[in-house]
Amino acid sequence: MAKFVITVNGRLRTIESADPDMPLLWVLRDRFRLTGTKFGCGVGVCGACTVHMDGEAVRSCQVPVYAAARHRVTTIEGLSPEGRHPCQRAWLEEDVAQCGYCQPGMIMAAAALLARRRPTDEKEIEASLSEHVCRCGTYTRIRRALRRAMAGREGR
Repeated sequence: MAKFVITVNGRLRTIESADPDMPLLWVLRDRFRLTGTKFGCGVGVCGACTVHMDGEAVRSCQVPVYAAARHRVTTIEGLSPEGRHPCQRAWLEEDVAQCGYCQPGMIMAAAALLARRRPTDEKEIEASLSEHVCRCGTYTRIRRALRRAMAGREGR
């Protein structure tokens, strides 16, 4: 067992007595009690566990804690605690969530995309969300929300 230091949502956090191969997902949820990041499949397919690591969207179920050490991790709780991020606002305005389980991962993926650059067309929007699974099938609303977030960002 080892000790690791990770910056989570802008705060330096220490995890002690952790197996180096423990997935970041379990550190966030079980050790730090940040339960917005969801366990979906455990094999990196569904995207429910998506967080940002140094600004890039990653599947936290696939990142061992040793690999996250000394990096900046942002969870859905840290994206904008007040819910003011363009993606958070757009998801609410478009009433995207049905069960809501996959939505934190979708929002984090969309936010990482918008932070890098604005998607240029529908194919790019589709591709950016293609590796995320919404079991309720709210894909039409998700695409509308991403387009709304893009439009909101342009006006800034």
